[in-house]
Amino acid sequence: MAAITAALVKELRIKSGAGMMDCKKALTETDGDIDAAIDWLRTKGLATAAKKSGRVAAEGLVAVVADGNSGAVVEVNAETDFVGRNEDFQNLVSGIAAVAMDKGDDLETIKSTPFPGGSDTVEETLTKAIATIGENMNLRRAEKLSVDQGVVASYMHNAVTSGLGKIGILVALKSEGDAAALSALGKQIAMHVAATSPQSISVADLDPAAIDRERAVLSQQARESGKPEEIIEKMVEGRLSKFYKEVVLLEQTFVVDGENSVKKAIELVAKEIGSPIEVVGMSRYAVGEGIEKEETDFAAEVAAAVS
Repeated sequence: MAAITAALVKELRIKSGAGMMDCKKALTETDGDIDAAIDWLRTKGLATAAKKSGRVAAEGLVAVVADGNSGAVVEVNAETDFVGRNEDFQNLVSGIAAVAMDKGDDLETIKSTPFPGGSDTVEETLTKAIATIGENMNLRRAEKLSVDQGVVASYMHNAVTSGLGKIGILVALKSEGDAAALSALGKQIAMHVAATSPQSISVADLDPAAIDRERAVLSQQARESGKPEEIIEKMVEGRLSKFYKEVVLLEQTFVVDGENSVKKAIELVAKEIGSPIEVVGMSRYAVGEGIEKEETDFAAEVAAAVS
């Protein structure tokens, strides 16, 4: 039997949103396996869903830039939110995004490229900014999207200035249709992605492991209802369809009209412009997502639950 430590209970609470004692019981039932404990909680209706990326911890800015059929997004982290309002830091992040747009999204290539308007590399410029501003900083990630025909649209949520903010999105649309119409649709889809954070573009793109895991949870929930196996199978397939509508971009209800699926909304625009439209790329960056932040205010509560 694995030791159910305070740290383990705390981690499960953060990831599942369930109560402290429920987390302790789930870990006891699953011999300390976090993923299995999350599924146990969901089966019992004690957690709505596993959080994909944990609690946001780092500060900094995301930058997006798009031009025609290509676009780039980068995330640069700092220690405090205050730095995001620093003009020098903003210029640094914008410059790095411009490099990514030109050179691609390999981090080592970006770091070794001269920073726009200077002789120092991006890495050297970042090092000097750390000394000047007085906070640790890190170029965490970058992504570039391109299409041969079509557009790459961008959207920045919670922007602090043009192209800089907390949540940046790129959407790549492949089509031979009118660029202006595609750009307008692309921005709407990007806004949708900001709001719903889909896991994949289509069902075919969804991680098979995520589907298997969801199927297992739904199957266990259905069995606890006491229904026959043949009924359980139909119940699970029906609930999987609902799951797809929650996490797959094309299956989600389009937030712009609140009625059609994203797939249907795209088909309507494609009909108007007389050319098929395919979403071939999607990137959503939120500052600090997936970086664990120390939560000292939970310590006493967790310790009490474990003891």
